[in-house]
Amino acid sequence: MSDATASLSRYWLRDNCPCTECRNPRNGQKLFQVTELPEELAIAATTELHGHLEVLWNDGHRSRYPLPWLAAGKTAEAENAAENAAVNGNEDEDDRRTEAGKRRWQAADFAAGLPEANWAQYLAEPAERAAVLRAVLRLGFAVLREVPTTPRQVLDVVASFGHPRVTNYGELFDVRVEPDPNNLAFTSAAIAPHTDNPYRDPVPTLQVLHCLENAAVGGDSGLVDGFRAAELLREQAPEEFAVLTRTLVPFVFRDRATELRADRPLIELDPLGRIREVRLNNRSIGRLHLPAAELDAFYAAYRTFAAITLRPELRLEFRLGAGDCLIFDNTRLLHARTAFEPGDTAQHREGRGGRHLQGCYADLDSLASTLAVLERRAAALDELQRLFEGEGAAEYLGEQVTQAEHMLQAAALAQRDGAPDHLVAAALLHDVGHFTGALTGRQLMLGQDNHHSEAGADWLAQWFGPEVTEPVRLHVAAKRYLCSVEPAYREQLSEASAYTLRVQGGPLDAEQAAAFAELPGATDAVAVRRWDDRAKAADADTPPFEHFRELLAALMAR
Repeated sequence: MSDATASLSRYWLRDNCPCTECRNPRNGQKLFQVTELPEELAIAATTELHGHLEVLWNDGHRSRYPLPWLAAGKTAEAENAAENAAVNGNEDEDDRRTEAGKRRWQAADFAAGLPEANWAQYLAEPAERAAVLRAVLRLGFAVLREVPTTPRQVLDVVASFGHPRVTNYGELFDVRVEPDPNNLAFTSAAIAPHTDNPYRDPVPTLQVLHCLENAAVGGDSGLVDGFRAAELLREQAPEEFAVLTRTLVPFVFRDRATELRADRPLIELDPLGRIREVRLNNRSIGRLHLPAAELDAFYAAYRTFAAITLRPELRLEFRLGAGDCLIFDNTRLLHARTAFEPGDTAQHREGRGGRHLQGCYADLDSLASTLAVLERRAAALDELQRLFEGEGAAEYLGEQVTQAEHMLQAAALAQRDGAPDHLVAAALLHDVGHFTGALTGRQLMLGQDNHHSEAGADWLAQWFGPEVTEPVRLHVAAKRYLCSVEPAYREQLSEASAYTLRVQGGPLDAEQAAAFAELPGATDAVAVRRWDDRAKAADADTPPFEHFRELLAALMAR
């Protein structure tokens, strides 16, 4: 057994086989049941090649794992074992909802400025958007500046990472002084640090507040890291911390049209004892029905915790101006507001001289999903670049260019011919299956078809749609097709390409050629094939992979 697998569970290893027989390449979902694995599962042989470990199992199945992924698996096993003994957390494996995935803070930590970004830059640059979303997950909040001050714009902010959560307040709500408010938020009074909607099950996990106008005297915003406050309670009064984690509190909201209730602790832990959620809203706590001794213990702990959240050093205060949009984690951060001069209500309704925010609820899972996709795309581009600079630097099936030079030349030819971006990408990536499939180009040259077109298309389907993957999938069939319908084409093939044609099945017969021509991606595949054939010139002026990154990133986002 390889050193890379010696400390890993064999069932865990097989259950995580990344091949297309075991997982759907588009969504990563497993295609087998755990009960289908052999009772006496064992590793028959292992081989390390090009940064991967190939595992042959005793039932004949073959798996191929990246060595860094295996190393991360061993690290995760060690960290998880330690975590069961003492709660440490593992950010890479965690869902990033607990304290293990957060950086707790107090106000002084933002002396240099808030986590923020310009709205236009946030929309235009995936790295900037990822940084903002990462701040919301890691720090609990971020501010977007220069968001257009048009009504309902807050919904566009939410649409940039997720979906609005519709509540009894509607798709969005106006935070301004109302003549008949059903909530203290719609007055000019000061509001203590709190979380919103604790009476909902599940609670909205994100809140977004977009400032349309803030000409009022006062009305500054405040944030408190509820996880930091809970952490301080755990350190300074562990028994009271325990009381707040085990006492179910009835949170209630009623008005003429609504009645909501959720029974939850003020501090909620995950099964490993890590802080996962804070609910604190004195306006919404209903009557607890407990023995007097338990009520006394609860109120003592509640008062201690509330006092911690009011410590000045924990409260970050700032002013939202017109065009500022605050995104924050409603299960972690407590938000507050100073009192302000209400002025004339009619002026407020017209957006003149008052304080007017539009708010919306959303959910962290959508934000986390968007961030994960952005990070995955960036990682995919990095991985592709490593392939071009690593395995791609090796010889290309006996041709006068390397594999990477060949693919880069094909993409450059497509671009010079005015091809659409998806075909430039297909030309660039058409041969990645030589690196990513169970078999490599070496086996192909030894007379064993490695089916690299299918392997490459399946692998690329993680990030690209069929407009890119299908020309890749069909580019070998396109060679066989052209040999069938254009007699002169076969004579133009290089010696290596003529050899692989025989290994790949030779020219299509008339019936097969007719069937190929009817395939939806046949025309595109033939175009890729012709660039493929021309892209074998030694010392050609070839752009680097970096030249195509932006094009690939845009296609991933479609």
